[in-house]
Amino acid sequence: MPVDFLITKTELALAYRSVRQMTNRLCQSLTPEDCCIQSMPDASPTRWHLAHTTWFFQTFVLANLSTTSENANSFRYLFNSYYNAVGDQFPRDQRGLLSRPTVAEVYGYRDEVDDAMYDLLENVGNLSPDLVALIVLGINHEQQHQELMLTDIKHAFSINPLKPIFRDDLFELTSETFDTDPTEYSLTNPSNWYEFSEGVYSVGVPSEKVAETSFCFDNERPAQRVFSNGYRIAKRLVTNREFLEFVLDDGYRDSRLWLAQGWDIVQRANRQTPIYWQQSDGQWREFTLAGMQVLQPDRPVSHVSYFEADAFARWAGKRLPTEFEWEIACCERSAEGTNFCDWLIAEGLAIHPRAEASVSSLMGNLWQWSSSSYAAYPGFSPAPGAVGEYNGKFMCNQYVLRGGSVATSGNHVRATYRNFFPTDTRWQFTGIRLAE
Repeated sequence: MPVDFLITKTELALAYRSVRQMTNRLCQSLTPEDCCIQSMPDASPTRWHLAHTTWFFQTFVLANLSTTSENANSFRYLFNSYYNAVGDQFPRDQRGLLSRPTVAEVYGYRDEVDDAMYDLLENVGNLSPDLVALIVLGINHEQQHQELMLTDIKHAFSINPLKPIFRDDLFELTSETFDTDPTEYSLTNPSNWYEFSEGVYSVGVPSEKVAETSFCFDNERPAQRVFSNGYRIAKRLVTNREFLEFVLDDGYRDSRLWLAQGWDIVQRANRQTPIYWQQSDGQWREFTLAGMQVLQPDRPVSHVSYFEADAFARWAGKRLPTEFEWEIACCERSAEGTNFCDWLIAEGLAIHPRAEASVSSLMGNLWQWSSSSYAAYPGFSPAPGAVGEYNGKFMCNQYVLRGGSVATSGNHVRATYRNFFPTDTRWQFTGIRLAE
């Protein structure tokens, strides 16, 4: 897995320390009991995320240097996610059944591996390009799990009748509305759309740009040229107000709006709203990482599946953008966003999507569903060895999301970043941007 971007050893050490500290900070309000629960098969206990991200550095970096943890052998099985080349894995849907190792022991494991990594980064001489690439991949891998930690604990707390608050020192949601008449921001207003002409565009990360990018996943390469018809893409995300209109118009009961598989799921599960919405005493509320809150109409609707996003777009007389349309628009406009996890925590703000009264970027706030199936770019080749299982083997039955969310660190995403989830995923911070 050769590295072809530029990073100094000092920068690498700082990046490693920063990401490990961020993980610990996200967990500082959680009790050991919080860290052990698993609310559904797709989610994992916080304890598992803490151990698995550590296992990654132990397995792919330190083990290659004969620097082994005393827990390496037992943890190799317990905290392997899906790397078949490494060995067997403990069943994913049973991770919440384990009481041992304890949360304290997992933190001890993290400290042990951190000490070995700090010794490697601060005291060892020049590191090989392949080793640097593995460490950088591990840093980005941990950032992905930071996001999963937030979404997984939110889902776990949501099914608790007490509706716990994740961080009461950071989460204070107040009413947030557009400063002027909401019709100014209506998607019927042509000024709220970006327009792009027919043509050939470049997408993905070209080899000559990798050094400038510092890092990209293998699924963002190689760069390619694509033809696009003329199209428009909305400047902002669909709001709670707009999605509530869809709900009240019996959108969940109109089979004409739904793809067949989505309609089957809606019927079987009797879905009538997004996953975290509730109505009581005539008022709509939403579960957030700040607990139950009154639904804010001008905030973007979040935690919707691909099926829900597609049905809403059809109801609105629009469609979802392709992933290439989204990337073209992002590259042509601003690729800078602010509503990311690290920025929100630094500012003492809620990890929750905010109203987009002033739009300058397609990045941040919520991951945005595209109409593109997750597949390899022409010429894609997975890395050799176990790390080659990171992305390529999931290129089936999933759809691409773009842009990052309030649970994502701002330095983790870019215009070319390709996230992917199954079509019925709802516990992630996913939203809707329309196109036509």
